[in-house]
Amino acid sequence: MLKWIDVEQLRLGMFVCELDGSWIDHPFWRSKLLLEHKADLQRITQAGIKRIRIDISKGVDVAQKPAAPAEMPIKRPVVASANTPVSTSMAEELERAARICARGKDAVVSMFQEARLGNTVDIAGIAPLVEEISASVARNPAALISLARIKTVDDYTYMHSVAVCALMVALSRQLNLDEQQTRSAALAGLLHDVGKAAMPLEVLNKPGKLTEAEYLIIKSHPGEGHALLLEANGVDEIALDVCLHHHEKIDGSGYPHGLSGGAISVYAKMGAICDVYDAVTSNRPYKAGWDPAESIKKMAEWHGHFDTKIFAAFVKSLGIYPIGSLVRLESGKLAVVIEQNKKLLTAPKVKVFFSTKANCHLMPEILDLARPHCADKIVGREAAETWGLSGLDELWSGIPTPATN
Repeated sequence: MLKWIDVEQLRLGMFVCELDGSWIDHPFWRSKLLLEHKADLQRITQAGIKRIRIDISKGVDVAQKPAAPAEMPIKRPVVASANTPVSTSMAEELERAARICARGKDAVVSMFQEARLGNTVDIAGIAPLVEEISASVARNPAALISLARIKTVDDYTYMHSVAVCALMVALSRQLNLDEQQTRSAALAGLLHDVGKAAMPLEVLNKPGKLTEAEYLIIKSHPGEGHALLLEANGVDEIALDVCLHHHEKIDGSGYPHGLSGGAISVYAKMGAICDVYDAVTSNRPYKAGWDPAESIKKMAEWHGHFDTKIFAAFVKSLGIYPIGSLVRLESGKLAVVIEQNKKLLTAPKVKVFFSTKANCHLMPEILDLARPHCADKIVGREAAETWGLSGLDELWSGIPTPATN
């Protein structure tokens, strides 16, 4: 039996199944837990949470009648609809996105640890994370997507799941999928690599090229993940499909089944694009991440790899020059892209910081290339190593660049 109680009635031995308020605002990455430790009890009471929903069939009850009637409706986090998102500026959303990324990493780490111990994946427990990621992308797609790309080598496996979840939401909305389809795609993105929990850590984190035998081990992760998800409750067919088939390619050269063309579902095609984009733009044990714009260019040249129509929608969702891209302007200045222009993908807002003519840094200046009578424009992508540049992500995000080793 479920019932609402005031925080003052909470005591050890109770089974908490919901905390009143948004997931991002409470001190636990999952909302369901048995209160066994005083420290957890104190964290809840100190977090400013007013009401808690408990399950007395799984834990102790209160001694007195709770102040809230059992039929009180559950207060859910406010999540923007796919059709009517409440927009926020990049600056407004970045702070919240940073919190979601941090909590998201903790959730995925816990999910992988449970899987390694042989426990089933707690789909209900990660549902709030999917909701928060979806809501953030609805408010401002670029913030969380761009921030999730900034990850350390050690964080890659876990933050990759958060990033792909966010990318799947943005792509779903670009493809005009409905709210339920978008949520399913988001969950699929978060779970797509859960099979890596079954991979030997020395192979998964190897800081060099894999041997043929090691590559065969890694190629087993879609099947391992699919098997894990089959044992879990609440996993829909879309998540199962994306987990198993996100490494399939249109020309049939992918794995594990060598599917091609129409044999690959729309969701698996979406997952393949989102998975590869985050992989190639992230720092990994064996390579530094590529520039976002350069990654888009290279992926477009991989004929037979991706569905062309879905890839076109993906590019439109991110922009030709995604946030964080290093570009050269007609004036000879270098700039990093800080905000997209949805109506004109070739004219984003940029932060100018370097002169190629004088070969020196400039005082950073924000320039809106779509502004009427703007005297400058992008003439191409630029490689940071050509000019010995580093810390580009800090320029647009304000967050210090993580170490790459």
